[in-house]
Amino acid sequence: MRRLIIEMGMGVDLRGGDLTKAAERGIRSCLGHVALPVLEQIDGAETRVTIGVADPSSVDADRLRALFPLGDVSITVRQGGLVSADHVVAAVAIEVFVPEQSGWQLTTGPSVDRSQQLG
Repeated sequence: MRRLIIEMGMGVDLRGGDLTKAAERGIRSCLGHVALPVLEQIDGAETRVTIGVADPSSVDADRLRALFPLGDVSITVRQGGLVSADHVVAAVAIEVFVPEQSGWQLTTGPSVDRSQQLG
């Protein structure tokens, strides 16, 4: 598997102290910044979500899993985030992995002169 996407975000619940709601907002923030319709055509894509909150046991991972439109989604909730007065913050990282592909490659334009690339 090769990682194709890494997106990070955060979510906040200002009044209720609901860590699942904060995590949901963080996930929605991440998903709002990524649009790769090609994933619908790649069999075997995996999405791995890592969430940091103050009390991992209070997060409803099944509710969060339902936010993802396709693919195999795993959610790991760890100690982290922030608690301050009445509000809570969840830190979220989403990674999408795809199987090794052959026959295509990502380029920066119609033709790429590899001799001019750095590194």
